[in-house]
Formats: sequence, C-alpha cells, structure tokens
Amino acid sequence: MFVRTNGLKGRRSDCPVNFAVETLGDKWSLVILRDIIFWGKRTYSEFLRSDEKIATNILADRLEYLVAEGLITKSRHETDKRKDLYTVTEKGIELVPMFIEMIAWSAKNEAWQTLDHSGATNAQFRFVERAVKTKDKTKLIEDVKETVRRGGSVFEGVVRPKRPVQ
Repeated sequence: MFVRTNGLKGRRSDCPVNFAVETLGDKWSLVILRDIIFWGKRTYSEFLRSDEKIATNILADRLEYLVAEGLITKSRHETDKRKDLYTVTEKGIELVPMFIEMIAWSAKNEAWQTLDHSGATNAQFRFVERAVKTKDKTKLIEDVKETVRRGGSVFEGVVRPKRPVQ
C-alpha cells in the first residue's frame, strides 16, 4: 500500500529499511525500548542501571527523541512528582516482532553463542530458546504484545543476578 506524499520529509530515501533506521535512531533507542518491553523499566534511573551503561546525556536525548517519535510516552509518577514514567505506545509495541526476530537471529549467531551469558536467568534462556525454535512466532508475538499492553513486561518479577565488576 503506497500513499502519495509530498517528498521525503527530511528522510534520506523512501526505502522502508532506511525509514525504520531513521525512525528508531540508533542502538540506544532499541536498548531503551527493550528495557521497557522486556524488563518493565519505567524511570530514568532504571534505564541508567542497564548493563550497557548509557551516558546520562545520551539517555536524556534518546528518551526525548522516542517521545517525539511517538514510540513512548512520558508522564509524571503518581506518588513521586520528581520522577517521570516512560511507557511504550502502541506504535512501540508494534516493534515486538522485530525484537523477537533480533533475539532469534542473535541466538543463532556463533559470535553471540560464545559470549559469557552467566548473568542471564533461566527465564531469559527459555525465552530465547522459544524465539529460536518456534517457526510460527505469531502466538509468541501476541503474548508479548498483550503482556505489555496490560502494563507488564516479558520478564516481570524475574530478578537478574548482579554481574561482577570488570
């Protein structure tokens, strides 16, 4: 389905892959969305505690960008007005199939397989295995989307072990 438009609207090309890359921005945007969808992170300080150690200035910029793109929303915390809460939108939830395919692709990749996964939980291993072995991922995708729509996350209640300082 193609709709006539008035040019590229600041995009480099009309390629759908390029459009997705330009909309998502960079790896940090994907990490933030992953943290919301899979780990239920909602606050600035929770995002800062991610394993990837995003810099504060980059985190603030990416959160603002994702809000502007309509992938997440920002609202005040109900009981602590000093905190903002970030929630994935339906537009962001529509990225779940991409995340699941990325998980399956990574798990099949020999370089990923040789990484140290000692910080992973059994729930993570089971989810990755399901993403890899499931040929028709429709139910998996719908399960994740529904969980997130009701305010949950894939690994809700799962506690990750602390990684040793390197």
